[in-house]
Amino acid sequence: MDRFDAMTVLVAVVEAGSLSAGARRLGTPLATISRKVGELERHLGARLLLRTSRGLALTEEGRAFVAASRRILEDLEAAEREAAGDFGALRGGFHVTAPVEFGQRHLLPVVLGFLEEQPEINLRLTLADRQVSLSDEHVDVALRIGHLADSALIATRVGTVRRVICASPGYLARRGVPERPEDLVRHDGISFQGFAVAPEWRYRRDSVAFAVEPRPKLAVNTTGAAVQAALADVGIIRLLSYQVADELRTGRLRELLADFAPEPLPVNLIYAPSEPLPPKVRCFMDWSVPRLRAAMAESA
Repeated sequence: MDRFDAMTVLVAVVEAGSLSAGARRLGTPLATISRKVGELERHLGARLLLRTSRGLALTEEGRAFVAASRRILEDLEAAEREAAGDFGALRGGFHVTAPVEFGQRHLLPVVLGFLEEQPEINLRLTLADRQVSLSDEHVDVALRIGHLADSALIATRVGTVRRVICASPGYLARRGVPERPEDLVRHDGISFQGFAVAPEWRYRRDSVAFAVEPRPKLAVNTTGAAVQAALADVGIIRLLSYQVADELRTGRLRELLADFAPEPLPVNLIYAPSEPLPPKVRCFMDWSVPRLRAAMAESA
């Protein structure tokens, strides 16, 4: 058994999400892929993959072996490039994740430019309004909004986003404009429950934070639904600034209580520590950080 080949097959299967998708990525028959994974498991004397209703899942041994395999294969690729005098080209899979709206608005243009510069990279961009696990979902770089919990992950700040409270002119004409946070108790609210860092109903007064919520009128689980409900004069919403940037700019929504807004939330690119840092991670960070900072400065 060629162990380097077996590791390549396993990593491709895990990154693609299934044996058949891994076979398509490698241009290899499915039966061959299945046989090589089986041979590797027998060689190691350990089960690496489990089939579930959602696709493939890694066992604990599988997660550790895939992580080690990726490091080994990246080191081998770097050594081969150095020996061949090819220092610029990067190859293989790369996985990045970000919140949906932010990813579409800010990160996707950066990713597209990166792929033009690195045509041998196959990049997977996962946009999800949830906390994606870097280790469990084999993510190389993640964009996170909000204060990070203490961890061993490396974070690079690329900007901040404001937490905004807003409503439609039609709703405000009917119900009045709240002048103080305390006024919100007499208003209807739209609750958005689908985002890990959805802004709280928190405010500042003389450097003291406090919370006041409007009456819950409607609860939704997507930003799009929350914005549509607000445009329909249902009530007041609280979201992140980029999620309602177009509506605020055109006047379809009006920002409220800006003088009481809490501090903006940090936006970071994060990745797992590694020594040395994988070339693809280093190259992506070098490319994306200054471009994201510039894009966020323009939209602030």
